[in-house]
Amino acid sequence: MALASPAPRVLADVVSQSWIRNVALVVGGAAFVGVSAQIAFYLPWNAAVPLTLQTFAVVLTGAALGSARGVLAMLVYAVAGVIGVPWFAEASSGYAAPSFGYIVGFILAALVVGKLAEHGASRTFLRSVGLMVIGNLTIYAVGATWLKFNLDIPWIGAESAWAYGVKDFLVGDLIKIAVAASLLPFAWSGLKKAGLTE
Repeated sequence: MALASPAPRVLADVVSQSWIRNVALVVGGAAFVGVSAQIAFYLPWNAAVPLTLQTFAVVLTGAALGSARGVLAMLVYAVAGVIGVPWFAEASSGYAAPSFGYIVGFILAALVVGKLAEHGASRTFLRSVGLMVIGNLTIYAVGATWLKFNLDIPWIGAESAWAYGVKDFLVGDLIKIAVAASLLPFAWSGLKKAGLTE
């Protein structure tokens, strides 16, 4: 009697049946974030943190890979960037930038988003929106805290961690959340139609 395969908890479970595939998924997730970081620009009044597609890539990667592979992907991204791979925003590397806290936040966000996705939070649009909001809030919390102490600025005010590290990114992140939250259930639906999951 053949044993039934366990149902996939995240999208990557459909294909990740060997350590080679898991390594490819982790490296691919890190590269996805690295490529997304190159779509970057600064607002005229905010030279501290660039607008990028990184948060989109991080929450999508965490939800698709799950907590373990998602965290490993973000660790690969962070460590490789610190030691010189030029795949942080605008082909930069190192840890001296005021925005480095967001990269640290990516690791925690991948853990949180991945854990929630493993419990079914990426299966519907509304649950995926909640998942993405939590992931973005996690990134903001770590990134804005790092920014505050790196630049020695207050939490709130015209020139503050809130102004430079959160407020300027809310509209763009809401758009990215809507897109990412649409992609996840669409992918699950496609896998179901292909007979790869229930």
